[in-house]
Amino acid sequence: MKPKQEVLDWLLERENPAVRLGALQDLCGLGQDDPEVQEARHAMMAGEQVTKILSKQTPGGYWGKPEDFYIRSKYKGTVWNVILLAEMGADGSDERIRKACEFLLEWSQDAESGGFAFYNSKRDARREQIGPCLTGNLVWSMLRFGMVDDPRVWKGVEWIATWQRADDGTKPPREWPCAKYEACWGRHTCMMGLVKGLKALAEVPVEKRTPQIDAKIAELAEFLLHHHLFKRSHDLDEVAKESWTRFSFPRFWATDTLEMLEILTRLGYRDARLQDAIDLVLSKQGPDERWTQEDDYFNGRMLTRFEKKGEPSKWVTLEALKISVKSDS
Repeated sequence: MKPKQEVLDWLLERENPAVRLGALQDLCGLGQDDPEVQEARHAMMAGEQVTKILSKQTPGGYWGKPEDFYIRSKYKGTVWNVILLAEMGADGSDERIRKACEFLLEWSQDAESGGFAFYNSKRDARREQIGPCLTGNLVWSMLRFGMVDDPRVWKGVEWIATWQRADDGTKPPREWPCAKYEACWGRHTCMMGLVKGLKALAEVPVEKRTPQIDAKIAELAEFLLHHHLFKRSHDLDEVAKESWTRFSFPRFWATDTLEMLEILTRLGYRDARLQDAIDLVLSKQGPDERWTQEDDYFNGRMLTRFEKKGEPSKWVTLEALKISVKSDS
């Protein structure tokens, strides 16, 4: 299903160069070297939102206090700004973005396992402070920034391929590295961690995926499909979590059905168990063929603001239409 020209023109408006960039690439099919794509990326990097975020960055590559990169600085600290810049499609070759990634690799990553920890502690204590959602988000961000050949980022990929859980109602193995956090290691797999891990693995270029990565992608995808993405596995007529049915941007640690569906369609899945999610997405399309920002939990808590709750959302519309284009290809 191709978007109507008036909707495409709306997404291509120059006042939001980040959405314009995504639309040029994902809806119009233009490559990285296309002059329009390059112009949009330059405009985004010089635009109000990115400029405001980067103006608050310190020379050391972090925002705020270095030790407050995650917990004490929600959602203005280093982790959140790196994720946000990656979501917007920022230029990974920019020195300021590379400094931010280097900072997190130094302060958050457990060098031995490759996972990313919530706190900066002694290196030998980081293993038990690793967060699956944090690891997925940061590995995905760094892959988006073009760091696929960095051995430290690849260690993060391997952590996901080795440790990310996909079980429903069983306890993890005793050696699972996230045992300190009940939300991560409890009876049920944390869906946020699983989705962010799958999102990161989907970002690995096909030619670089090992058999272990392919197997983990299949395992995580099957877990989502078993739940029809947002349903309870023991009762597919029941929504597992209401917030997963509300679409918004950005998401950070949270997820929703639209994000799950976008990842699976990007991976090439065409499965009957996706139909409930597809129907949900289509049910939210307005008569103007646009989608609405249904939540704004993070607005007012970041260094910049995005679309208001209840208003037509270029970001949500772009993602919904990306799914339609990929499903047709």
